[in-house]
Amino acid sequence: MTGVNRLEGGQVFRQKMLSFRFDGKNYTGFAGDTLASALLAHGVRLMGRSFKYHRPRGPFTAGSEEPNALVELRTGPRKEPNSRATTTELFDGLVANSQNRWPSLAFDILAINDIFWRFLSAGFYYKTFMWPAAFWEKLYEPMIRRAAGLGQLSWAHDPDFYDRAFHHCDLLIIGAGPAGLMAALSAGRAKAEVVLADEDFRLGGRLNSETLAIDHVPATHWVEKTLAELASMPNVRIMKRTTVIGGFDHGIYAAIERVSDHHPVPEFGQPRQRFWRLYCRSALLCSGAIERPIAFHNNDRPGIMLAGAIRSYVNRFAVTPDKTIALYTNNDSAYRTAHDLAAKGVAVAAIIDTRANTPPCNDFRVFKGAHIVNSKGYFGLEKIHIKDSNGHCHHIKCGAVGVSGGWNPTLHLACHGQHRPQWQHDIATFIPPASLPTGLWVAGAATGMFSTHQALKSGAEQALKALGSQASPPPIPQAEDAPMAQHAFFYVKGSKRAWIDQQNDVTTKDVILSHQEGFRAVEHLKRYTTLGMATDQGKTANVIGLAVMADQLGQPIEKAGTTMYRPPYTAVSIGALAGRMREQNYRPTRHTPSHFWAKEQGAVFVEVGQWLRAGWFPLPTDTNWRQAVDREVRKTRESVGVCDCSTFGKIDVQGRDAAQFLNFVYCNAFAKLAIGKVRYGLMLREDGIAMDDGTVARFAPDHFVVTTTTANAVTVYQHMEFVRQCLCPDMDVQVISITESWAQYAIAGPQARNLLQKIIDPEYPIDNANFPFMACGEITLCGGLKGRLFRISFSGELAYEIAVPTRYGDALMRKIMMAGEAFDITPYGTEALSVMRIEKGHPAGNEFNGTTSAHNLGLGGLISAKKDCIGWVLSQRDGLTAKDSFRLVGVKPCDPSAEMFAGAHLMDKKGPIDADHDQGYITSCAFSPSLESYIGLALIKRGHDRIGEKMRLVSPVNKVSFAVEITPPCFIDPKGERLRA
Repeated sequence: MTGVNRLEGGQVFRQKMLSFRFDGKNYTGFAGDTLASALLAHGVRLMGRSFKYHRPRGPFTAGSEEPNALVELRTGPRKEPNSRATTTELFDGLVANSQNRWPSLAFDILAINDIFWRFLSAGFYYKTFMWPAAFWEKLYEPMIRRAAGLGQLSWAHDPDFYDRAFHHCDLLIIGAGPAGLMAALSAGRAKAEVVLADEDFRLGGRLNSETLAIDHVPATHWVEKTLAELASMPNVRIMKRTTVIGGFDHGIYAAIERVSDHHPVPEFGQPRQRFWRLYCRSALLCSGAIERPIAFHNNDRPGIMLAGAIRSYVNRFAVTPDKTIALYTNNDSAYRTAHDLAAKGVAVAAIIDTRANTPPCNDFRVFKGAHIVNSKGYFGLEKIHIKDSNGHCHHIKCGAVGVSGGWNPTLHLACHGQHRPQWQHDIATFIPPASLPTGLWVAGAATGMFSTHQALKSGAEQALKALGSQASPPPIPQAEDAPMAQHAFFYVKGSKRAWIDQQNDVTTKDVILSHQEGFRAVEHLKRYTTLGMATDQGKTANVIGLAVMADQLGQPIEKAGTTMYRPPYTAVSIGALAGRMREQNYRPTRHTPSHFWAKEQGAVFVEVGQWLRAGWFPLPTDTNWRQAVDREVRKTRESVGVCDCSTFGKIDVQGRDAAQFLNFVYCNAFAKLAIGKVRYGLMLREDGIAMDDGTVARFAPDHFVVTTTTANAVTVYQHMEFVRQCLCPDMDVQVISITESWAQYAIAGPQARNLLQKIIDPEYPIDNANFPFMACGEITLCGGLKGRLFRISFSGELAYEIAVPTRYGDALMRKIMMAGEAFDITPYGTEALSVMRIEKGHPAGNEFNGTTSAHNLGLGGLISAKKDCIGWVLSQRDGLTAKDSFRLVGVKPCDPSAEMFAGAHLMDKKGPIDADHDQGYITSCAFSPSLESYIGLALIKRGHDRIGEKMRLVSPVNKVSFAVEITPPCFIDPKGERLRA
């Protein structure tokens, strides 16, 4: 026995005693306890304070609908606030602390708010703190922010990690109560792939809280037998401690698995929590029902709980909240609680039934047609005041009250996606909507079927319907099938402070005030009073709040409307949502296939988006980075160089309409591109602005490979996927990113062909006649390794790009370097690559800056007038094609020793230097070892008409001003003789 309120029996493992701390005091419990049950066993009813008034609060429920018993778990960096004591699985060494109080739970300074409750009614923050205005920023706002909130973060680094996972199944069953277990049994025997998910650490749902029999044996025995059979089925996955928090389009459900929350520290290699994305053909909601309370004056004292929760503590955890308990009900369910209490030796002080006609009961003192009108006690309930049907008052001493105002189906997931529930009069509650989300089915108490037999039967039948299976359901076990009679009674009228939402301190008076002040729509009511907000999400409060508003409106409750249900169903830690995407992994560093080889060579790496690319390869004799870059450029142009260009975006486009699709995506023509050929492509945005450039290679009639710039790899892929799905849904085409699938190297220079001939298998000739400029093909190399070869050049030299599967990338780089030793090969990095592309006049990222058109870049001729394409119409706007608009040109200083800067502005040779006379700006520049001078690309007004003109380059930032000459953008080999050699 651990605690004064511990009973015999239950489903806790008494052979394993656990020690834990709460608010600095040591306690013990058993394996199988929750934190709330273990504290109640020791007579601890006070576990928290309410949000606004800081009133003492104890556990109200025994599940995830708990509004009151919120605690901070663990200490230090693993501290986790706002955890429900009712669902926190007890483990040895657990440390928990109450929250939302100062300096202690028993003595909370902010409880003074409760004295001034008349001034802190609903919406008080909209009406106060308005004057004087200067006080808001300096006094009111800091004071409110300090008082707001519930628990607090530790602000320390979380040492644990969180994971993400994906799973596909035929049927997802949400909830492992009687309906869910029977559904899993039916679907499992029908050979369907099944996932059974439940938020509890002990499966069985309400069967764990009852003393019912199934097939003439205790219900818990039937649960164990069923779980054993399900565990033996390879097609059934059982996921306990897993809460399905939301339903989304296309049969996707989100779930949080608490992998290690029941351990002090996660086991090696295990995450604390795992975020699941579950894809299912169909889903079956077997989430059961949540008992609702009845609101009366001072109904929030520690010890006042839901009657079904008391039954859970007594039967499952062998704990009673007190030795003397009264029950307040409008239905038959509370009588079951009374009998279970009596069987455990707990005194039932009275049953207060709001109905005049109650079931026969001679075992207990029953007040028919009576109400609780008040309660006494501060840190815990001491007595209740009853008004009977004749108006007489009675005072009954008790330490706990079990309240049962009926049961509400747990229909949240059925209403995600803007679906609204419907009211069912005979059971006085909302049930799932007639029009459910696509692929979702509902069974058991979640539909308003409250008997065990109905739950078992509907679970089996609905599972097979959801699967579209013709199999016969298994025999339905014998179980109780008593109808649930619920009387529509929600609150005691005339109460001064009858609490509806105990977490947010919303009373019936607040709802009435909301009506008086015009906030009558349910969404306005919610926000004006904070009804159903925070971690509670209205699970125990919303229906009563709607009932009060309906009375004020003089309408039936279904006419008052309901608020919108939204994910998540229960609170989710930010860590679980982020998964491994934190710190370095938030933007993980990406390595090229040759990264480790380049590191061995002493490469200096630069960040290119998320990629680390070799910027240059210094030698011990180099005194600065420019020497390394100049050497790489010279040796590449003199002999041969190799560069890892695997970071360029690569997109595989396949399908019968692939050519037509690319013809629409790019502004130039691709419909007639020959197989084995590559074409430069320009892509426009819908507004006609140049978006990206790259190449398109055709390997078969229905197979293309598109390359993009590194910076726009993701953007272009997303754009193409949008076009495929939304603009061209009827086209037979598929696109997939293969950037990471292929290692690709550019081999450039006069000796490039000679080098490749030593690597590529001889049956694939690459001479000029068989593999001319802008050719492509599938090849083998190094004795049979499959690869791809493209003859394209962005350096102005004879160049090829060779691609192999990524896993061979490192080996290929080493092979290239070995084969190139005879030609004095040099590796070159992004800096040398940039220098050579500027020398050749290729526009790149600095020119494709989101403001330039094809006309600006000198690429207007690529826009085909014979076909439609994205951006074609708007690309013809006068502002984008005007003759005096910016055009891409080359810039060279008149003094070769002058250093140019990107971003510097160009002015006329004579005249003022100001914004009104600005003629353009430098987009890219570099020192050219080939020309022994700085060179650059620029966008200037009427650029093509100003070739040979002298202008001034000015940079107020760098404090320079000198003369430059406007040249064609191509500085090296303008006729293209080298790259066609």
